[in-house]
Amino acid sequence: MSELIRFGVSIDGDLLEKFDKQIEKKGYKNRSEAIRDLIRDHLVEEEWAKDEEIVGTITVVYDHHTPDLNQNMTHIQHSFTGEIKSVLHIHMDHHNCLEVLVVKGQGHLVQSLADQLIALRGIKHGKLTMTTTGEAIPSSAGHHANGHEHSH
Repeated sequence: MSELIRFGVSIDGDLLEKFDKQIEKKGYKNRSEAIRDLIRDHLVEEEWAKDEEIVGTITVVYDHHTPDLNQNMTHIQHSFTGEIKSVLHIHMDHHNCLEVLVVKGQGHLVQSLADQLIALRGIKHGKLTMTTTGEAIPSSAGHHANGHEHSH
């Protein structure tokens, strides 16, 4: 576990005001938590850019009455069996379904899977949400049970 280090940041007053409103809206307890999450988000994006092993979800909403859609989705998914770890399927109404695929693999393969699924005729909305395996991202070390940080 690494030590927690304090550092100062110079920032434009208007930008800080907007940031403070955003972190309050999102429920952060302090600026430090919000900045740590922004840094982690950036590190996750770097993992994806380097084509490292990543995890994420692909969410699609579609009309299951679209001709050949189910067959095409199944065909694509069978081409990526190593990357698909789990699938959640929900019947939302008479026409629409929601499917969430939990995926893990090289960034370019996961991106290709998402792109192919989202491009299918009948998909009303699709989104790839990327995250990390957690191996390259440090946790919130330095937090004590009482929520206080220590500094050196």
